[in-house]
Amino acid sequence: MPPAVIRTDTHPPAQLDVAADLIALLGTSATELRPDPQLEALTLAVAADLPVLLWGAPGIGKTAALTQLAASLDLPLTTVIASVHEPSDFAGLPVVGDDPANQGVPMAPPDWAVRLVHAGRGLLFLDELSTAPPAVQAALLRLVLERRVGSLRLPPGVRIVAAANPRTSAADGWELSPPLANRFVHLQWSHDHEVVVRGLGGTWPRAALPRLDPARLAGAVEHARRAVCTLLSARPTLVHRLPTSEAGRGGAWPSPRSWEMALRLIAFAAAADTSRDVLSALVRGAVGDGPGLELLASLDRMDLPDPEEVLADPLAATLPERGDLRQAVLDAVVEAVRRRPERARWDAAWTLLGRAAETGAPDLVVVPAATLARLRREDWDVPPVIDRLTPVASLSRGADETAARVAAGR
Repeated sequence: MPPAVIRTDTHPPAQLDVAADLIALLGTSATELRPDPQLEALTLAVAADLPVLLWGAPGIGKTAALTQLAASLDLPLTTVIASVHEPSDFAGLPVVGDDPANQGVPMAPPDWAVRLVHAGRGLLFLDELSTAPPAVQAALLRLVLERRVGSLRLPPGVRIVAAANPRTSAADGWELSPPLANRFVHLQWSHDHEVVVRGLGGTWPRAALPRLDPARLAGAVEHARRAVCTLLSARPTLVHRLPTSEAGRGGAWPSPRSWEMALRLIAFAAAADTSRDVLSALVRGAVGDGPGLELLASLDRMDLPDPEEVLADPLAATLPERGDLRQAVLDAVVEAVRRRPERARWDAAWTLLGRAAETGAPDLVVVPAATLARLRREDWDVPPVIDRLTPVASLSRGADETAARVAAGR
């Protein structure tokens, strides 16, 4: 913000002028780049040109965040309070010309839309969306999806962000209609104690667009398409699932439209190397918590090493750090041995389990080791690595007992 202007004239200033100087001083602040997952999620969705809806209690800082975002991105901010407008303010007012039978009746757009078109770029902020009546919400459908207001089409440089209060805290609030809700990426907005304290001290976090790596663009698109298509091929019921509750229909839920938004968000996140927390908020904000978590799990599995490649060279295999992903790799390797039990593959799997016990939580190898021990053939020697597995030290004896049972059965 520009520095405050301090009066230096010799005449005694009026008290209101002094008050204005003090207010100006209070309004001065600086910004800094610092990790802020919800701000990163918002800026990535804005960069992806997807409409975003911020949900949060009154006074939480949604409007201030949008004002700061517009300033950081050098975009003119246009604020429209949706709840105080009529449907015609978004659909356009009919203007009868000289010859309506031949020329038709054009729909005149409001002045704020004209200013955005003339500017060619900007941030359109639709505030108080949850207090807009159903008729106004219906009029907003075309604006949010097609970027049309009356006879005007907003230019590509305009981004749309909305804000809403939950119905429990909104003044005469309404649930969002399902068609309107399904056009947004829903982000939960909350306050961070440290951010608020530091901001009141004069330094607020600064928004910055994600840095997209040009070398990653093609791979990011392929990655996103494979992730979404793999999940929906396995879970076709997730393609379109309208929630049964009114509150659920007013939030994020899966549809072909919202899956397309999720695909775009994954591609942008991959090209920008975005953190998992940010990607999680965006994906769940597009298709809902349940489908979003399934998609994230599908993404995790896509990054896991191929079990056959691991068995071919267990000493060179890279094991995930996260426990659930490491468990999935070990289970997949043991399952591959079960499908094609051979002595070399069995030994390679034990080598991998030994490495897993030494480099991570040893208890993760208990179940796969027990399963692998049961796959032992009578003429296969017990590998020495079993004795090094502290949490499964008894597996050596269990393997011998398994061999005895096999022999007795024969």
